Formats: sequence, C-alpha cells, structure tokens
Amino acid sequence: MTILIIWLVAFCLIAYFVNDRWNKGVSQGLDKMLPSVLKSHGNNRYLWVISLAVLGATTLIQPVEMLLVVILLALIGWAIMALANWASNKTHH
Repeated sequence: MTILIIWLVAFCLIAYFVNDRWNKGVSQGLDKMLPSVLKSHGNNRYLWVISLAVLGATTLIQPVEMLLVVILLALIGWAIMALANWASNKTHH
C-alpha cells in the first residue's frame, strides 16, 4: 500500500510540473526527440502529460524493472530491424 501511495504522489507531482512547464520547453523537447509521426506540435497536451507522469512515477518506484523493459524493447527492435534488412536483401527488384 505504501508503494501505491508513493507512486500516486510521484505521478501527481510529475503531471503537475510537466503540465505547468508544457509551453516553456517540454513540448519543444518532445518534438526534438520524437519522429515526425509522433511529434506533438503542442497538441495532445494531456495525453503526453499523463504518459510522461506514468513513465516517470514507475521509473522512480521500480527503476530496475523499467531498465529491463527498455533493454528488452531495444533487443526486440534490433531483432526486427535485422530481420527486415535480411528480408529486403533477399528480395529481387
């Protein structure tokens, strides 16, 4: 129960500060990091605020698990890219 309360407090604080600083740099920082399809251009403010707050609070509470998830996703992405490159080399134009 204590972990849930800590997570909720962290979620609320992160959401508040991201929402408060959205126009002061958070939106532009997201747009610099994301591919063009996912760029916010200032839109979808509350979706991004909630997403960043969930990721931030979870990373504060369970950093090792989040690191393992990131490593796993990176390995899966690398394997998919390797298979896509291999498949594109096998096709004849």
